[in-house]
Amino acid sequence: MLLRATLAGFVLASLTLSAHAENIRIAIGTQDTTINCAAGGLMIRELGLLEKYLPHDGKYKDAHYEIEWKNFTSGAPLTNEMVAGKLDFGAMADFPGAFNGVAFESAGKHSLFISVLSGSIKGSGNGIVVPSDSPVQSIAELKGKSISVPFASSAHGMLLRAIAAQGWDPLKDVNIVAQAPEVAGSALQANKIDAHADFVPFAELFPNRGFARKIYDGSQSNSPTFHGALVDESYAKQYPEIVVAYLRAGIEANHFLTAEPEKYSELIEKVTGIEAEVNYLFHGPLGLQTRDQSWKPEYRQAVATAIDTLKLMKKADRGLDLNTFIDDQYIRAAFKASGLDYTAQLANYAQSPLKANDALTGKPITDLTHVAQIWVKGEPTVRNYASPESAFKALQSLDKEGKKVRAVYAQASDSGIKLLANQAWFASDAKGKLNAFLLKGQAQSFAQAQGGKVVDFNEALAVR
Repeated sequence: MLLRATLAGFVLASLTLSAHAENIRIAIGTQDTTINCAAGGLMIRELGLLEKYLPHDGKYKDAHYEIEWKNFTSGAPLTNEMVAGKLDFGAMADFPGAFNGVAFESAGKHSLFISVLSGSIKGSGNGIVVPSDSPVQSIAELKGKSISVPFASSAHGMLLRAIAAQGWDPLKDVNIVAQAPEVAGSALQANKIDAHADFVPFAELFPNRGFARKIYDGSQSNSPTFHGALVDESYAKQYPEIVVAYLRAGIEANHFLTAEPEKYSELIEKVTGIEAEVNYLFHGPLGLQTRDQSWKPEYRQAVATAIDTLKLMKKADRGLDLNTFIDDQYIRAAFKASGLDYTAQLANYAQSPLKANDALTGKPITDLTHVAQIWVKGEPTVRNYASPESAFKALQSLDKEGKKVRAVYAQASDSGIKLLANQAWFASDAKGKLNAFLLKGQAQSFAQAQGGKVVDFNEALAVR
């Protein structure tokens, strides 16, 4: 009798425990090779940051979390799996993010754009490249040419806006073809396409690998762009604390990227194969994009522009209500829980800061418009210089010492974007001071106005 009572009690206790316990899936779609999504996927996964913030009290006291990660090379297939209910979260750019919202609506569901991960209010990050031996120096020379682009991507939207700015008809004046970045790389090397437009990091990656040259940066369109995080609305309503936990993990990932960009650029290379030198272009100080998680008006406008572009492309019959699609309550809660001021960040438009001394003179760097940097092979951190001239002197010394250089960076004097210096053009001003530019035409205009001259990287290095 006592045995039966004991067994009955054990069974009752087991039933009670199982009634309160819950297996909660957290399925996250990432884009690892789209490196400015790192704080919404790769970094969180590789450093185990999500587990650190998941709730274990209240209704989550007996919860068992089943975290699933799935990597994609673009936003469209990620959206398909989110709509199918196979994923709860996803990271993608403004353009495919808008398509995500439309796809959910078409399926009778609703997704939420909950956070920015990294972006540029000017549009830097997207870009257009040509084969390295192409004579083309600017987009103005691409009329009548074939340009490939990943369709329905943020780069596709940029390309259409850039073509419109030239006054061209995208159906008549250029031949736009769909091409994924992994295919475009081979096509550029074989000179099978005249130009390729792409998103982060390919407009920098292909030039870094030596077979392409960047002729257009998205900042020239002055159209904001970003990558961000989305969630299925039904999931967010059921588990709002998990959504906040995911965003808190992203906040910490961004903190790591800011504090040690070289270290985590190496981690990203280890996982993706994207060279650390390219990752640093985005995640290092004064990088191509800011890792800004706040919903600035410019990023809201980027989503609105993307929706309008989708309509023009006949990819969306309906619009989206931005007031319900973009939902900042979760990122605000994440900031508060992390002891951060969301309102202050909303007003902060600064690039990732650089506080350093010139490695050659030891003096503090105060003018950030002429900064140059050298990443020496075997050194864990990048060396900083107050000017290209200082960096070029250092390069000559490094060569004499037999030291190898991984990358040289320069800040564009006009746009402020970070450049691979060996791809840049340099123009001297009236005092002979060098200024870096992305395009030869930009350098020529500056030199003509200043009475200076234009040189490429090798020529600038040779005269130091």
